Amino acid sequence: MYDLIIRHGKIVDGTGKAAYEGDLAVVNGRIAAIGRVEGEAARELDASGLLVTPGWVDVHSHMDGQATWDPFCSPALNHGITTLVMGNCGIGFAPCKQDEQSRDQLIAVVEDVEDIPGTALHEGVKWEWETFPEYLDRLDQVPHALDLATQVPHCAVRTYVMGDRGTHNEPATADDIEQMAAIVKQGIEAGALGFTTSRTELHTTREDEAMPGTYADENELLGIGKVIGELGKGIYGLVSDWDNWEEEMDWMKRLSIDNQCPVNFVLFFRDESDWPRVQRQLEYVRQAAIDGAQLIPHVGARPINLLMGWEATIHPFSFHQNYAALSIMAPAERLERLRDPEVRQAILDEPLPQVGDAFMDTITSGYDKLYILGDPPNYEPAPEDSIAAMAAAAGISPQQYCYDAMMEREGKNLVYFPCFGYGANDLSRQVELLEDENTVISLADTGAHCGVLSDVSVPTYLLSHLVRDRTRGKTFDLEWAVKLHTQDTAQCVGLEDRGTLEVGMRADINLIDFDALNVCPPGHVNDLPAGGRRVFQDAVGYRYTLVNGEVVMRDGQSTGAMPGQLIRGTREAPRQNA
Repeated sequence: MYDLIIRHGKIVDGTGKAAYEGDLAVVNGRIAAIGRVEGEAARELDASGLLVTPGWVDVHSHMDGQATWDPFCSPALNHGITTLVMGNCGIGFAPCKQDEQSRDQLIAVVEDVEDIPGTALHEGVKWEWETFPEYLDRLDQVPHALDLATQVPHCAVRTYVMGDRGTHNEPATADDIEQMAAIVKQGIEAGALGFTTSRTELHTTREDEAMPGTYADENELLGIGKVIGELGKGIYGLVSDWDNWEEEMDWMKRLSIDNQCPVNFVLFFRDESDWPRVQRQLEYVRQAAIDGAQLIPHVGARPINLLMGWEATIHPFSFHQNYAALSIMAPAERLERLRDPEVRQAILDEPLPQVGDAFMDTITSGYDKLYILGDPPNYEPAPEDSIAAMAAAAGISPQQYCYDAMMEREGKNLVYFPCFGYGANDLSRQVELLEDENTVISLADTGAHCGVLSDVSVPTYLLSHLVRDRTRGKTFDLEWAVKLHTQDTAQCVGLEDRGTLEVGMRADINLIDFDALNVCPPGHVNDLPAGGRRVFQDAVGYRYTLVNGEVVMRDGQSTGAMPGQLIRGTREAPRQNA
């Protein structure tokens, strides 16, 4: 007698092999049989006409705070994500000393670097921990609908050990490094998957300082990393600007070989001039593997982007003098004022503001690089789709076109700015990166950049656009794309008990109406603690999402089931699949 049988589905099992029609049975949260299943079950689901896939494994989230108060880690489940990995980019909330200043410091870093409202964090995070093991214990106590895993963040560790010296990026002493290594070791022993750090100057605080750990030297980076080798388990992760990429990857290679551990790193590029460097890094990864290194580049399915609108953190009219008074108004009041023809004309009559920074000036006046996202959202616009081109075709100014388009959908329409990685004016670079045999799909930043981003939708977009709908270039095979966001992501963080539909594996499953699958237009909502704002993006087409064999979402709505678990440590594959 099975707990559940899923009947007559098109099984895409996550291994990359061809899809097939079949059934799947579950017992005690594990897959007990697959293919042609005889027998009875306490419950059956009819999957006729639906894809049956593993649940998505999101290895780059920033739910470290939200996971302590939100059992759904919304909107991850709306997009079929059944496992979230937190603690990325060296950012997190443990360890943290039990005083207000220490807590405020970590909240400030998360607010400034990841654009998560500080008011929401102050209200939502209850700080029922000091050490990293105590943080894990708190996560364990909160019911969750999906599985969570985390990593020890360098920023919090450095601040905890070094205080203001760590915050201001002073060099660590040998004693500092020894203390940090001990904390990381303790965290991994308690169940963290590994350790992460940030080495990018994009991650700056309100004091215009790089976040703690950015300029750590090799002694610190390798001194912390050696505990992974001592323990014989754990992963190492980082993000970097890659200004000195060969030096960076040299120590990463040595760390991986010496400690026999994977090193996951974010591989992104700003523009086409960066592309040759990216290709050289990928070649470095291939050569390093011959010497025994495990270097795993994490890449995105979309360019790094901003979503801009009247309720967003920033938009093309943010620096107009005649908009300034409106910026502090409540959304409804501001929208009413924006509808006033005199207000509109006053804003449009202003000269385009010049901030003096190339990036910011693109936001305020680079209309050839800005697009209306639309409904359905278009994340691969062509040059003729730019606001400048559309305005020229309509015989009006780009400012006028942009203003009026942002007013549509009751002022909810968003401007899309693919700011890094879109120099080819299509997704060809992203496709090439995803096709590399060593890369892993990542960088959704789930839970972060609340005012300007919602890339939690990437797994939905991967199937709906890059497999089914794309017209401006090649598409992926369905089976291969599913493998990208299941088996490949799970294995890169050492979670080999999930990611495929095979006997003995976890029964984390999506049932998908592939023809109906789509991302919805994103919009701003104020549903975080203290009324905190974020961009929320839903999906259609997910009929059922199961975690640990239980249905947690049905047609986009929560069932209230809470079978999720805190994952403590890496997991081996069941013996049947070894």
